[in-house]
Amino acid sequence: MRCVRRKMKLVALVSGGIDSPVAAYKIASLGADVILLHMDNRPYTDDRCIDKVVKIAGRLNTVLKKEIPLYVADHGTNQTLIRKKCDSSYQCVLCKKLMIHVAEEFASRNGCSGIIMGDSLGQVASQTLKNIRSETSDVKIPVARPLIGLDKLEIEAVAKEIGTYEISILPESPCGALPPKPITEADPMKTASLQSRLEFDDMVKTSADSAKRVR
Repeated sequence: MRCVRRKMKLVALVSGGIDSPVAAYKIASLGADVILLHMDNRPYTDDRCIDKVVKIAGRLNTVLKKEIPLYVADHGTNQTLIRKKCDSSYQCVLCKKLMIHVAEEFASRNGCSGIIMGDSLGQVASQTLKNIRSETSDVKIPVARPLIGLDKLEIEAVAKEIGTYEISILPESPCGALPPKPITEADPMKTASLQSRLEFDDMVKTSADSAKRVR
């Protein structure tokens, strides 16, 4: 089984938070090759988030004793377009959907066969079952969610063990695109309808084009 795992190459969507670095670690520790992709949310956050992600990548390199490349792609432009053209309650769902599709495009360009995400079921608005369905309904490659059944304390325990926790809790600006009342039971049909208001495929390709290796 471990030989099979070593043949895997996946892209991990990673933020400056606690969960996604742990998800990347869990899959990489099985022997898979992992590339980190951070979606740069500026101007809806600040430079401290980028600094944290770079430090997290460095820590993962150390604890895993292998190279874990980190790329950063523009996402702030996508957030602005969603805010202008779509219902505010669906901001988080469409934000997540775009990030996943950028990761899918990035995976295609870099020989990756799947995506890793730090979702823990129901922890935040974008991670309810109905929202996950809306966010990934048209994704064509596997999405691994190694933390899906863990609670926050279990995830924090792993983060502390591997040394990413203290980095992840460093201060940063909260997301300025967060709506007052994010939807928790997104309708896939409405999600698709809102998606049609956007130049979705072009946004995905533009973000993937912007991806630059920073570590």
